Amino acid sequence: MLKIRKGGHRDLERWYSMFEVDFDKKELLPKLSLHLAVSRGDAELLIVYDEESRLELAYALTLCRGLYGYALLKYFGVLPWYRGKGLGIQAMRLLNQYYTEKQGLLAELTVFDPEDKDTLRKLRKFFSRFGYEEVACDYRLAGAPVTLMVKPIRGTAEIAPVAHRILRDLYSRVLSGEKLDKTVDIRRV
Repeated sequence: MLKIRKGGHRDLERWYSMFEVDFDKKELLPKLSLHLAVSRGDAELLIVYDEESRLELAYALTLCRGLYGYALLKYFGVLPWYRGKGLGIQAMRLLNQYYTEKQGLLAELTVFDPEDKDTLRKLRKFFSRFGYEEVACDYRLAGAPVTLMVKPIRGTAEIAPVAHRILRDLYSRVLSGEKLDKTVDIRRV
């Protein structure tokens, strides 16, 4: 049976290299900024593991403390040797259960290669499966267009008018002003 646990600084050191493998370097938040955010409770590293074997299988890093009660699923992944076995589905279910007290979960779907339409389609399908809905917004992350999706939990999916505030608030707890302005470009619809 799969379980989820909150990771600490040693775990972040170990898992950051997986972030570097799974995500484009343009969307990686600085490791030191993540350590500070974890220390303050603004971010959480969640590790999915098999209870019987104690093997770690998947991870999620969320920006989880903001004024609006939403959490941003910044990084989510299954270790490469466990992919294609349905673990991503189980891990996402655990993640949704973990955040039942939030207004909702946000997911940024970003593809830095404009020719790669298939990856974005697969990501949309995966997140839609768990009740995530696309939010209309003009949003770029490190210059690349973002498809923003929200899974309402206690709140609503109708966040388009305030999505720019929610995201800036979450990111401002991890990035300083100049770095924030270079990384996140979201405009009100």
